[in-house]
Amino acid sequence: MSAVMITRKVRKWEKLPGKNTFCCDGRVMMARQKGVFYLTLFLITGTCALFFAFECPYLAVHLCPAIPVFAVLLFLFVMAMLLRTSFSDPGVLPRALPEEATFIEMEIEAANGNVPAGQRPPPRIRNVQINNQIVKLKYCYTCKIFRPPRASHCSICDNCVDRFDHHCPWVGNCVGKRNYRYFYLFTLSLSLLTIYIFTFDIVHVVMRSMNGGFLNTLKETPGTVLEVLVCFFTLWSVVGLTGFHTYLISLNQTTNEDIKGSWSGKNRGQNPYSHKNIIKNCCEVLCGPTYPSVLDRRGLLQEDTLISSSNPVPQTTKTTAPLIPNEHTPDDAKPSIAASAEKSPSPKEEHPAATKVPPLASPETDAETSIAKERAH
Repeated sequence: MSAVMITRKVRKWEKLPGKNTFCCDGRVMMARQKGVFYLTLFLITGTCALFFAFECPYLAVHLCPAIPVFAVLLFLFVMAMLLRTSFSDPGVLPRALPEEATFIEMEIEAANGNVPAGQRPPPRIRNVQINNQIVKLKYCYTCKIFRPPRASHCSICDNCVDRFDHHCPWVGNCVGKRNYRYFYLFTLSLSLLTIYIFTFDIVHVVMRSMNGGFLNTLKETPGTVLEVLVCFFTLWSVVGLTGFHTYLISLNQTTNEDIKGSWSGKNRGQNPYSHKNIIKNCCEVLCGPTYPSVLDRRGLLQEDTLISSSNPVPQTTKTTAPLIPNEHTPDDAKPSIAASAEKSPSPKEEHPAATKVPPLASPETDAETSIAKERAH
């Protein structure tokens, strides 16, 4: 038996922890739960397909030929922003290496000192100053790091995300520092597309009802009725979501901070990231620099694999049979049992010099001996 060490190169995304899935050799990064994302694709493409099939031919002839052109451009922009949000790294922070985690643990123990038994150790936090305001950095027990400001750990993806906003199942990914602007542009363009389709659906029904009646128009265009229902129920949620994120951008705040109330309340401080100006806040969020990914998903690693190889060497196997044969003893082992019994020394052979004890005399022998003695006298 011999072992061979084989070194091969693998991509870093193959060894990254967390609950993400990677495609196209690490270029595409998404969450594992992608069922709702496929539903989003189906709703958008299905509604637009019905619009292009039922409304656009009629509206292009009777109203304006630019209507389908603008709808196509808006649809392509929506799909581009959706895929850009779903397939990108939201800003995942790498976990600490074992050596780094050990060093951080030593620092924490040195700072906290010896904690008496039965007492809870103090929370692992660090204080930093941002714009003359103290901000606490919390320690992540999973990633073994002190999270940067505004970062949080996503329980669904099991990763710390920089400037974590929320995990959106509709896009199949977290929304963070690197894809928030694309998420906002997606919701904004989707709101415009929904309003656009819903408006021209109504125009289409009204124009055809003037010639053939309202009921006949609904019977002739069942796709229009389906589009109106989908757009009506989608419009409120999408437009409401866009308005909410517009409000957050104007304050330079995240959804996570708004839900937790990090910068609201009597005992809370003011938002240190806000410029106190709506235009500056919007420019920072939407027009700021694009940060590179710190994961290096497609980088190379050397992995050593130990492979054991065996040589075909004939080996003899010696079977020891039980001392006492029974019903479970194989037939092949029974001759060996007999042979071992013959070879084994008997108790007589082991003690050849044993003293022989004469047999005891019986009562009849004693009587005959006494009669012979009397006749001799």
